[in-house]
Amino acid sequence: MKQSIAQFALVVKDYDEAIDFYTRKLHFDLLEDTVLSETKRWVRVAPPGSTGMGILLAKAANEEQLSRVGNQTGGRVFLFLHTDDFWRDYQDMSSKGIRFVRGPQEEPYGTVAVFEDLYGNLWDMIQPKK
Repeated sequence: MKQSIAQFALVVKDYDEAIDFYTRKLHFDLLEDTVLSETKRWVRVAPPGSTGMGILLAKAANEEQLSRVGNQTGGRVFLFLHTDDFWRDYQDMSSKGIRFVRGPQEEPYGTVAVFEDLYGNLWDMIQPKK
């Protein structure tokens, strides 16, 4: 048996502001932006060089979903972004106003720091040790 996760949904307040953040500040690729109805779009982004896996930016459709924007995991790190050059990306992201809530640390598995996305979801940025 072979299975894989193709994508996951990240609840956002607004499609366009989320696209702007992920493509301009994190340099993600916009894979798809398809209008499905007057209020719903199919918007997918992924880090450059990704193979397969992407994030579906899903606009909150009601008050309950809106209440989860930015805190889908109760304040835990939610997403893990691997990089081939930690310091390049750390400096670039810092210069674009991305807030790091935990600064760079050397760990047995690599160099890591925790940052917030535009809504407050927590991400680990990691350059794994070889």
